[in-house]
Amino acid sequence: MDESTQQKQLLRARGICVVIPTYNNAGTIVQVVESTLACCDDVIVVNDGSTDATTSLLQGLEGITLVHYAANRGKGYALRKGFCKAREMGFAYAITLDADGQHYPEHIADFLRANQENPGALIIGSRKLQGVQRSKGSDFANAFSNFWFWVQTGRRLADTQTGYRLYPIRKLYGLSLLTSRYEAELELLVFSSWHGVKLVEIPIDVYYPPLEERVSHFRPTADFARISVLNTVLCFLAVVYGLPLRLWRFLCVWGRTLFSLLFFFVMWILVMPFMWLDVKVAPFSIEKKRLHVRQMMSGFARLVMIYVGIPGTRFSYKRPANLSFDQPRIVICNHQSHLDLMCQLVFSHKLTFLTNDWVWNNPLYGFLIHTAEYYPVSEGLEAMLPKLRSLVERGYSICVFPEGTRSRDCRIGRFHQGAFYLAQQLGLEVLPMYLYGPGKVLPKKTYHLNKSPIYIEVDEPVTQEQQQALGDLKQQTSYWRRHYITKYADICNQIEQGV
Repeated sequence: MDESTQQKQLLRARGICVVIPTYNNAGTIVQVVESTLACCDDVIVVNDGSTDATTSLLQGLEGITLVHYAANRGKGYALRKGFCKAREMGFAYAITLDADGQHYPEHIADFLRANQENPGALIIGSRKLQGVQRSKGSDFANAFSNFWFWVQTGRRLADTQTGYRLYPIRKLYGLSLLTSRYEAELELLVFSSWHGVKLVEIPIDVYYPPLEERVSHFRPTADFARISVLNTVLCFLAVVYGLPLRLWRFLCVWGRTLFSLLFFFVMWILVMPFMWLDVKVAPFSIEKKRLHVRQMMSGFARLVMIYVGIPGTRFSYKRPANLSFDQPRIVICNHQSHLDLMCQLVFSHKLTFLTNDWVWNNPLYGFLIHTAEYYPVSEGLEAMLPKLRSLVERGYSICVFPEGTRSRDCRIGRFHQGAFYLAQQLGLEVLPMYLYGPGKVLPKKTYHLNKSPIYIEVDEPVTQEQQQALGDLKQQTSYWRRHYITKYADICNQIEQGV
């Protein structure tokens, strides 16, 4: 499969289409559309009442979805019609580019990468204008727009006038109020910023033909007058609407974090004394104490993840209907956050984790880790094997993160061979789990909670015979890393259409 076909499939998997508004661009529209079709299979062209040959040329093109109306209504109206058509067709994102040939469709690949790295964001193609011959009016209009955008939102952007963007069309605010002409693109940015949509700029090349060959529908006097009126209205709304929204969003971010900390603190105060008494004082056998600790930890995980919920998250999972956690296995999972263990513990108390030293030695809850028989990986696999074998004989599964450490950006890191060595030595099946979201809710090196869905999927177990068919330990490890990269990408493509 060539690179172009892979890109087209990935665009469709992530719910991304291209919207091209056009008005009297007969000289360029065919080349623009054909170049875009070479990069993306899903192209919507909005014919904004063209009166030249554009209409007949579009009717002769195959592979596009054409939206046409008789009277010219302006670019803002055309964008709205294109976004509505894209949503009707089930798309989550729309890349907009101009029909006059100034944008290079090859940059669609850059927008795709930016979307993968920033799901749910509005991606802005910031034009490289150094050395480009433009009118003084165009330069002034861009600087003018950039300044008022900063006044209205508190954010700085290098190019608020570019038409090459990727919009999360399910998160567009103010679409029904959208003005009809060029100023609509600024309006979309302002409303998105007020509502907390992430704005990301990427550099793009731009082509401007010689001044005498350019086709422009920009009317300096009328359009500047409209933009000035719009900015006056937006400045008023920035005070009475945008600023309160920004303040509310700030309070929500830290409110989620403080609520979660308070909840954990209260639960700690209420539950920990009972667990400490159970472990240290109660006249139970050590095996019964271990069982109680495991059951309470699993119950707490279900309480937090399923019944109470972490504010700003939506937890969901998928598992085979006939899968039982009573059979011991080696459970492998990608590692994203401190929340990972709770996501896995919702399934069963019969899961034992290999931990880091700081968890094992924690003065507050280290005694629980010891009682539950979670062992530090620093002991070495050979030294731990007798202990792990004992756990397996008592019906417990061993959970291992093959990456060994949390990923900063949630990508799948390098896998180590330890999990597959243990599966081989203990004669156990390998049970894959796939996590999405914990690393977005609580990223590495951050101290507040973000909004994101959390999803965990349990796959079918893989027998030792199937493992051995993959080759030696190195080959098994390489296979599983490739598999996790592909599987995690599929999960991202599915979930991030709704982010």
